[in-house]
Amino acid sequence: MTIQPMTPKRRFLAGVLGGRVDRIPVGSPTSVATVEQMEQTGAFFPDVHLDAAKMARLAAGAYEILGYDTIMPVFSVVQEAAALGCTINWGAPDMMPVATDHPFAEPEQITIPNDFLEHPALTTVLDAIRMLRREYGSKVAIIGKVMGPWTLSYHLHGINEFLLETLTEPDKVRRFLDRLKPVPIIFGKAQIAAGADILCLADHATGDLVRGTMYRDFLQPVHRELVQELGCPLILHICGNTLDRLGYIADAGFDAFHFDSKVDAQDAVRAVGQRLSLIGNVNNPEVLYGGTPEQVEAQARYAVAAGVRIVGPECAVPLQTPVANLQAICRVR
Repeated sequence: MTIQPMTPKRRFLAGVLGGRVDRIPVGSPTSVATVEQMEQTGAFFPDVHLDAAKMARLAAGAYEILGYDTIMPVFSVVQEAAALGCTINWGAPDMMPVATDHPFAEPEQITIPNDFLEHPALTTVLDAIRMLRREYGSKVAIIGKVMGPWTLSYHLHGINEFLLETLTEPDKVRRFLDRLKPVPIIFGKAQIAAGADILCLADHATGDLVRGTMYRDFLQPVHRELVQELGCPLILHICGNTLDRLGYIADAGFDAFHFDSKVDAQDAVRAVGQRLSLIGNVNNPEVLYGGTPEQVEAQARYAVAAGVRIVGPECAVPLQTPVANLQAICRVR
């Protein structure tokens, strides 16, 4: 049966939710912003992180310049951390923002302000989503993004401290996760209300840092709660080798998982079966940044042949990635 041509929005959402598509969706729930696109749109880091109009203009490059089915305007991973009290270096055209301190030694020191959503780092995102909804909402999938409580704990408490405490003070880790669990719910619901079609939850319990059983024991119960509370189409993103936790991720209830090239696409598809859709997993450093369009296309086609539902970069792309390489993913259509 022939499937009628779809809008990029419908195509991407169908891919996430396991439905029929007219062709392979191409997109990313993490940043595809590059210096080259900044030059083409006139919207540069670091201004875009706190200027809604510039954020929206640069984000739209994913559709207008790259030809993707998605627009995702949250380029940094520190918007919520800024609103919760971290000091932020907002970066440069060739540098992503980073948190420069980790001010909370104990979870009980963290409070979510009543005016949390009024912080400039968050109003910028919400206003940018509203702008994108007005311009592209009928045709392109608009993705919101929130940080999960594991990633927020890295920012607010410190990566080394938090990871050590998974071994030495597991109860404290659970208290951090419980304390920060409302943050993605509050910010995520606000992004959906502003016009996002779908959310990406980025929560970096990567295999490079923690075992799969730690994901199961600490984070899977929290993720199940977030899936229920958010109540919208939801993509989980975790960098690195996640093969040993893919089964746990699939059982958490997410609609899709955005995965890294450290996991072979065939292995990933075998691990999750039909329990959720996979998004990715074209390599960033060697292929998208350092390779050729032909190499990009070959890796994208490998993912499609393996059964990956939506093809795109594995993670936020390096800022110097050539536009021609990002565009080459679309050749799989």
